Amino acid sequence: MAGVFKAYDIRGLYKKQITEKTAYDIGIALARFLGGRSIAVGRDMRESAPSIAASLIDGITDEGCDVLDIGMCTTPMNYFTIGKFEQDGGVMVTASHNPAQYIGFKISREKAIPLSYETGIGEIEKMVGDSIAPGGRPKGKVVKREVIDDYRAHVMSFAENIKPLKVVVDTGNGVVGPFFEKIFADSPITYTPLYFEPDGTFPNHEANPLKLENMVDLQKKVREVGADIGVAFDGDGDRCAYVDENGEIITSDMITALIAREILGKEPGAGILYDLRSSWAVKEEIENGGGVPYEDRVGHAYMKATMRKHGCAFGGELSGHYYFRDNYYADSGVIALIKLLNVMSAEGKPLSGIIRPLKRYHATGEINFEVEDKDGRMRELGETFSDGEVSHRDGISVKYSDWWFNVRKSNTEPVLRLNLEAKTKTLMEEKKAAVIKAIDAPII
Repeated sequence: MAGVFKAYDIRGLYKKQITEKTAYDIGIALARFLGGRSIAVGRDMRESAPSIAASLIDGITDEGCDVLDIGMCTTPMNYFTIGKFEQDGGVMVTASHNPAQYIGFKISREKAIPLSYETGIGEIEKMVGDSIAPGGRPKGKVVKREVIDDYRAHVMSFAENIKPLKVVVDTGNGVVGPFFEKIFADSPITYTPLYFEPDGTFPNHEANPLKLENMVDLQKKVREVGADIGVAFDGDGDRCAYVDENGEIITSDMITALIAREILGKEPGAGILYDLRSSWAVKEEIENGGGVPYEDRVGHAYMKATMRKHGCAFGGELSGHYYFRDNYYADSGVIALIKLLNVMSAEGKPLSGIIRPLKRYHATGEINFEVEDKDGRMRELGETFSDGEVSHRDGISVKYSDWWFNVRKSNTEPVLRLNLEAKTKTLMEEKKAAVIKAIDAPII
């Protein structure tokens, strides 16, 4: 099981790293760690998910805890269930956007508060490693429940005067498709579905919208049908990515800025959170809207904790996670889409035109490097660019008056990830070349 207990979740190769026995042991450990009465369990559409979820449920109930089994669902539906039905925690059996051979667990405590390695996953790893066995409490019971009607009412409460827009929706054979159909059944939008059939073999493309090759079909279909917007969801529905009416990809920080504008229009002075890889335009948009900007390190466990600390109304990450205070501080791709449809309906002009004023800086996008000594290389970067404002909050960030960059290390691979932005395209290209030279490693 080495390496499956990660910073934000538990994830690994089915059979090789995570088996039904692993799931059973995790179930025991989780029930014991949370000490709760009832835990919500959902799963995605992967071929391994039903048996892994069943073994997890056996472990939880053998430890004397009840289970609210909501069956196949999205990760945001699992978060919603924990909050709405006052569960003591929850587990989503999913490997998110990873390829078909992976499986895993996203774990929350009460109020959909996520467990990170520091706040529980590490302790669960230790318990499982100590050859855990049930503690002898009476077996818990399993209650099955359909939550889609409650969830639909919840997410549609975020909609405001949406106009009959044309939308192309690519769910990548993940779990979102059937639920999208139910949620938007009575909506004024007209949508063209792509790959709505859940299929854990991912026959068309990976359900990972951050990879440009997985957005090609969406871009083509938007142009083909003359849609107003295109959206692609990841495998478990907590992330999404967008293209405009021309099929041009919109970076997630621009979407964060637009949703922040919509929220601040109703709630002046609200706190808005963004991750430190986001464009300077995000902070400026928040301040221009009368909001209070907060910058945080990358990762949903950190973002949600900071949002709760400051009572932020909304938060967005460059990875396509969007968090809402009124959604138990949890992320939801569907609510993000609804918020964006609100913006488009209110402004009454093409999405490209709404976005254009925000694209006032020039960014590289994420560039990945193969680096074995990740910490050593980041120390060298700190020395090379020591004339800037250096921060080690998450990897290394260096800010100057007219450009900035951040380099973070992967939690699971010998990889460094660079994001860089500058006030002009010429300066961006110049500084990108300088940082690439300083990293001095193969681009992958």
